[in-house]
Amino acid sequence: MTAPQGTAGALPPGVPDGVDGARRVVLFGPPGIGKTTAADELARRWGLPVLRLAPGREDARVPYAGVLELALCLPSPWARQLGAALKDVVDGPGRVEHDGTALRLRGLVTALLREAAPLTLVVDNAQWLDPAGAAVLSWALRLTPDLPVIVAERSWRPESGAHWCGRDAHPVRVPALSPAQLAALLSPCPLSADDVAWIHARSGGNPALALALADAVPLPSERAGGAEPPLPATARRLVGEWLDEVPDAVRELLACAALDDRPDVELLIRVGGPAAETLLSQAETAGLLDIGRPDGTLRFTASAIGTELMNRLPVTARRELHHRLAAACHDPLRRARHTALAATGTTDARTARDAAEAAARARLRGEHPLAAELSLLGAELTPREDAGPLTERALTAIRDAAHCGDLPRSRTAARLVLAHEDSPGPRFEALLTLLDASGQRLNDADELFAAALHEAAGRPDLTARVLLRQALRANVNEGAPERAEALAGRAADLAEAAGDTTTAALALTMRARVRRILGSPGAETALDRALAMPRTAPAPVNATPEHLAARHALFDDRLSDARTLLLPLLVRAQRAGDAEATVDVLRSLAEVEIRAGRCAVALGYAARARTLTDASGLPYGPACYTSALVEGTASRTDHALALARRGVEASRREDNRVFLSRNLFALGHLLLVTGRPKEALEALEEVRALEALQQVRDPSVLRWHADLTECLVVLGHLEQARDLLEHTHRTATELGRHTVLPPLARVRALLDAARGDYDTAARRLTEAAGRLGHLPIEQGRTLLALSHTERRGRRRASAREAARSAADLFTAHEAHPWAEAAARSLDRLEHHASHDTAPPRLTRAEQRCAELVQRRIDLAGVVPRRQQSRRC
Repeated sequence: MTAPQGTAGALPPGVPDGVDGARRVVLFGPPGIGKTTAADELARRWGLPVLRLAPGREDARVPYAGVLELALCLPSPWARQLGAALKDVVDGPGRVEHDGTALRLRGLVTALLREAAPLTLVVDNAQWLDPAGAAVLSWALRLTPDLPVIVAERSWRPESGAHWCGRDAHPVRVPALSPAQLAALLSPCPLSADDVAWIHARSGGNPALALALADAVPLPSERAGGAEPPLPATARRLVGEWLDEVPDAVRELLACAALDDRPDVELLIRVGGPAAETLLSQAETAGLLDIGRPDGTLRFTASAIGTELMNRLPVTARRELHHRLAAACHDPLRRARHTALAATGTTDARTARDAAEAAARARLRGEHPLAAELSLLGAELTPREDAGPLTERALTAIRDAAHCGDLPRSRTAARLVLAHEDSPGPRFEALLTLLDASGQRLNDADELFAAALHEAAGRPDLTARVLLRQALRANVNEGAPERAEALAGRAADLAEAAGDTTTAALALTMRARVRRILGSPGAETALDRALAMPRTAPAPVNATPEHLAARHALFDDRLSDARTLLLPLLVRAQRAGDAEATVDVLRSLAEVEIRAGRCAVALGYAARARTLTDASGLPYGPACYTSALVEGTASRTDHALALARRGVEASRREDNRVFLSRNLFALGHLLLVTGRPKEALEALEEVRALEALQQVRDPSVLRWHADLTECLVVLGHLEQARDLLEHTHRTATELGRHTVLPPLARVRALLDAARGDYDTAARRLTEAAGRLGHLPIEQGRTLLALSHTERRGRRRASAREAARSAADLFTAHEAHPWAEAAARSLDRLEHHASHDTAPPRLTRAEQRCAELVQRRIDLAGVVPRRQQSRRC
């Protein structure tokens, strides 16, 4: 028996507060869900010494094993009698008649529990308590109703009837951990936020399973496109115990669900026959399946369950189940999928052709992950002597997988081409498509680039296409825009000389992008040339000159122009099934709409970009940056901060310097506006260092300068603030970036106010607000700064007017965090208005007059005193 440890505190999520009044509690749930932890916490809450029984699996077959454990845990005369009685049961000659033995044991256990000091009885792993011992304990507990009892077991369900520990037992299903709770559990592990999210999906919030998975987290690229790497041994054992809770027939039906990409109840009923509904109900009761989904589909409560079910299947059994699923499928595309999967490991020209045709239909239907899977199956099933169709299907599979961010499947298809194709053309296409499938994850692609250049030898048009990808890597991963411009320039020259105007246009677009970043002349000239060039081959939408033109319009606050350019691009990207391009266009639209003050629309675009990023396994940095800015302006700053931190973490891990700067800027901005300037300063100073390292000169591309200046002002570093302000203003003026100037005027006014010049500060802010009518959020922020300045200058009526205008503006545009800040400022001003007895603050001219008047009064008083002193 153990004494309770520590003090009573809040119960974990698995034990609701409502159980405090109960004397008997049954905690149930699957293996590893935390029943033991919850039982310990509840026992500590009750504050009594704990008597713990913990039978093992082998004890379930030994009669009265639980009673013996009880006797050994409670040293008392009754315990010794109980032990002797149990010895008689086992060793006595002729054995005691069963009913008499049971009655004697029941009486002894009842007496033992009645005479024991106050305690809480905890029975852990109660599913392994032997039936004879459970019957004795049940009888004894009925006669000791005041004894607190906590039972933790896997298999009992409330609907099965009364529990052996008492009819009034309070049932509690121990729930899975939420994402935030799981993050706290895994906080000692060196895991990223993305890793934790992946573990939560795979474990379903089961703590023990999550800890087992945390020991072997695959790289993000290895789990892209929904890939499920093999489970580590500990996780397999735990999931195996969970699956062993249900009969073989249930496991077989669950294996069918695991083999289908979108299983639903109707399909499994057709596969499983009349008993299927009962079997599914058993699986749901065991916590293995979530059946009641709105779209009729079902899913495993932890995706690791499906992985383990598939790992258990022998090849022949898996093929047989695929045959059964193909026969039961009403959807011809999924029927083709199961037919192809039933033939894996072989070659079959007809099945390969059917799979390739189904992939084309899936592509048209917008089901790009299914298209990628079917394309690869079609290539793998193609007989090796059919070299032409094999190569064509494998290249199609690379492109399909690239469109939905499935890098592992792209690599598999590329290996298929390289292993069976000798011609440099197809080999080059495979390598180049694989580079494109890598998206912005090009920091470790040296071997791919070298192999692609080798296959392109002697072909300037092909070499130009490789150089263009190297320019992208130089800009995004290496933070070397000058090198990126040189590579893009070479690519444009080679492509134009070879007559490849599509590649030339894309290279000129990259050149224009980098020149804008560097503040070099000729950016718009290069972009105009790219826009004028004919394009004869399809290109990723986010690499086109039209997309860059929209980005430049956004940088220049020509928001209507940007929107007009972006909306057709969104349609093109979606029709092409290009996940990365779609995300980029959605992000651009979100940034346009948030600057235009259309907050609800911006939230929608940002959410779509984030959802597609998650579904496609794309790098998280870009979507996190945009979502953080939009959420911080339009919804919740706490969620926005979490997104910014996730973006910083992901960009560092992926060595994406462009979006590391952006996410750090979002983080610094959010910390500043939520009143944490010291933390904001750290993030924004890192942005300044990164931008200098990457030679970014144009202040309109990423507008961190005003926020960093404001941080410096707030923290009292006025000279540093002035230097940064003047440098940025000078650069913006030289480059003609006039849209940067109003925010700079706002922080210059804050600098004036910090030096006590409230009149100049108020004038600057009023003028800046007047120039920001087309940017309502910036205008409201400037009006709020004006209110604060007027309040510090003791002009409370003007302060109230500015705060009210800001609050109205933010409310009209649904910028909720800013509206709340303005409302708080207005409340403070109105609350103090009736109590403010201080004299109004004078203007500088009025102050000078008052000083002169006071001086004359003082002199008039001094002269008589001097005359009096002379008389004395």
